[in-house]
Amino acid sequence: MNHEDIDANLSTFTIEGHIVDVERSDIYEGKVIVENGLIREIIRTPVSSEYFLLPGLIDAHVHIESSMLSPTQFARLAVQHGTIGTVSDPHEIANVLGIQGVEFMLEDAKRTPFKFMFGAPSCVPATTFETAGATLGPDEIEYLLERDDIGYLAEVMNFPGILAKDELLLKKIEIAKTFGKPIDGHAPGLRGAQAREYIQSGIQTDHECFSYDEAKEKLELGMKIIIREGSAAKNFDALIPLLNEYPQHIMFCSDDKHPDSLVEGHINVLLRRSVQKGCNPMDAIRAATKNPIDHYHMKVGLIQESDPADFIVVDNLSNFNVLKTYIDGQLVASKGKTLLPEQTIEPINRFHRYQVSPQQIQVKAEANSLIRVIEALPGELITKESTAEPLLKNNYVVSDPEKDILKLVNVNRYHEAPPAIGFVKNIGLKSGAIAGSVGHDSHNIIAVGTSDEEICSAINLLMEHAGGLALTNGEERKVLPLEIAGLMSTKDGFYVANLYTELDQRAKELGSSLPAPFMTLSFLPLLVIPDLKLSDKGLFSILDLKYKSLLL
Repeated sequence: MNHEDIDANLSTFTIEGHIVDVERSDIYEGKVIVENGLIREIIRTPVSSEYFLLPGLIDAHVHIESSMLSPTQFARLAVQHGTIGTVSDPHEIANVLGIQGVEFMLEDAKRTPFKFMFGAPSCVPATTFETAGATLGPDEIEYLLERDDIGYLAEVMNFPGILAKDELLLKKIEIAKTFGKPIDGHAPGLRGAQAREYIQSGIQTDHECFSYDEAKEKLELGMKIIIREGSAAKNFDALIPLLNEYPQHIMFCSDDKHPDSLVEGHINVLLRRSVQKGCNPMDAIRAATKNPIDHYHMKVGLIQESDPADFIVVDNLSNFNVLKTYIDGQLVASKGKTLLPEQTIEPINRFHRYQVSPQQIQVKAEANSLIRVIEALPGELITKESTAEPLLKNNYVVSDPEKDILKLVNVNRYHEAPPAIGFVKNIGLKSGAIAGSVGHDSHNIIAVGTSDEEICSAINLLMEHAGGLALTNGEERKVLPLEIAGLMSTKDGFYVANLYTELDQRAKELGSSLPAPFMTLSFLPLLVIPDLKLSDKGLFSILDLKYKSLLL
């Protein structure tokens, strides 16, 4: 039977093509007989189909929340591109809602055949230098890891805590070892003896490498490297040469994927780019399938007899255009269209609403003062620190759009508190302001703009909606509400992607040259990535592990 003729409702069917066997590094013509969601038999035989059958693709590290979609809505978009499973860290919602947030993700995920593997967030809060909505200690981690639907200890961001022998953090790692579950890492720029010590604690992966040399060193120390290409952080080009050298120890991930880019493509794009870079197609396919499935002990099929019938049909092994996607023998996407139904979602949230006035974000300075400035880097999560002469108005420091030095404000969303103030370069806005309640990792409100009035207008618009993304410019007020924890929408994924695209485009029309202005904004409070960031408590440097003054 040709794959085009398959009825998606059949419990038994046969599909033919060129079968990619990642277990044996073989490609052969044959037929796959599927019965009740499992592969009953594989027959080697000449076939008429020119298409290829591959195992379904896996995103080896992603925060579903960053798509601004619930798990069920994320699945609807991802299956179009051949993704059938993810290794998902619910760290973002856990920082807002704790165990309740993790359980929300688990319950919503059960309503789709998509194969989510959720982890127990290891760092909630990520640091003590910001205000989060919850704390997950060793007892909570043990509660999560003993569950069958929690597969691993999620990224251990607090690498300074590992090096300082933090007792509670090391206890979480020991709990994961007791349950025999993998332990994910997060150590950007960590090298030498410190990297060795970090890895020897039991941490097995890293998705934060941004240079070939760093990733190669960690591979040689025994780590597995997950090559990341997300909406903001893009490390593929720097790291992909490692696939030829360490094919058994490389995986692919998106980490943070905004809805507009998820509509366009997912892990299938990395397969295509790998081949274009000269990688062996089989090695690339393994990095997107077998390697993460084996490492995380995922219950996902690899086109072997008795396996779950999880596979995709692609046109060839250079373009990897996905024609059909099957999960447990169910046709879930065909010809670029999702077949998974939309789900109704009841939101949960934690948001203290109050108004912020321009007077609350004023910064007084002398004429000869200097200000400390965060330099955002396009395509990177890391930032740099610099200084600048401030633009003063009535002895108050204000945004300077001409020099692209804009005021940055972080507002506590859990209880009323004075806003934290900073300045940032490379956002590029010439008028207006943008803001979001997606502000990694504690998800307080982060806003940037060309005037105090515009910044407060954007912040207060988010207060009205209890979270979301906002853009203001004079009378113009645009918002994408994120009803679930201020992180995710209850709406259809394609609707969210379209509305996000409008906001993104409008931010660029107002002057931002960043590829993803809202994504870059969301990482400016991310204290676990070097160097200078703005928490709700003030400017902070992870390299120095201390707060820094705004005025010099």
